[in-house]
Amino acid sequence: MDIHALPHWHTIDFISDLHLQSDMPATFSAWHNYLQCTPANALFILGDLFEVWIGDDVLNNPHSFEARCTRALTQAAHRLSIYIMHGNRDFLMGKVCMQACQATLIDDPCVLVTPLQRYLLTHGDALCTGDTAYMQFRSQVRTEDWQYAFLSQPLEQRQKTATQMRLQSEARKQLAESFTDINSALALEWLEKNHAQHLIHGHTHQPAQHLLSTHNSRWVLSDWDLDSSPRRADVLRMTMSPTTTLQRLTLQEATKPSATAQN
Repeated sequence: MDIHALPHWHTIDFISDLHLQSDMPATFSAWHNYLQCTPANALFILGDLFEVWIGDDVLNNPHSFEARCTRALTQAAHRLSIYIMHGNRDFLMGKVCMQACQATLIDDPCVLVTPLQRYLLTHGDALCTGDTAYMQFRSQVRTEDWQYAFLSQPLEQRQKTATQMRLQSEARKQLAESFTDINSALALEWLEKNHAQHLIHGHTHQPAQHLLSTHNSRWVLSDWDLDSSPRRADVLRMTMSPTTTLQRLTLQEATKPSATAQN
């Protein structure tokens, strides 16, 4: 899937791993303010916008936290293009959700084509092949049969199941002896296959810029958490004129009309 940057896209933002949930009000408030203030012409949310998404029918309740979030996106969509990618937490977002957000659901991975470069966009979890337990879990829950069976359950039961899955995930993280990063060799294969020079991804919560080879690099997006310390929430901004540049911005910088930042 290729997405071609439109001529009027002078500024493109990339964010991921916001893990929005009702018990993190500061994170939601900061994200809502960002949507209202960013000068970007296009926004790419590369997975895990929500901490959990148990089905589009959560939007049947107009007072739900999820409905508040979709209304915030709808308001922002009046002035910028919004693209959303599934993450490992919210892969059940469907057509109803996208329609409510007035956003476009994009494949993982996909390529953003700019006049000078091709950028491969992915959430990043599929590249973490060293996390064998997660990769087995991912293979299971991404099947049509599993998703049909899960979505057929009552909403209350799905919520209980999702809570249990989150607790199990956190327990696995506590037991992990070391951080699992992406498979760099596989990332280079993906870049070659998609004729892209650079990779942009989230998931690992380790924001940085890395060289994959002499001509290939990857940018890792920050997760967002403004309800704990240290507060985290960076935006990766692409500026298209006069040359294409990427900069990592703080939220304060990212909501200024003429934002500038240090790499």
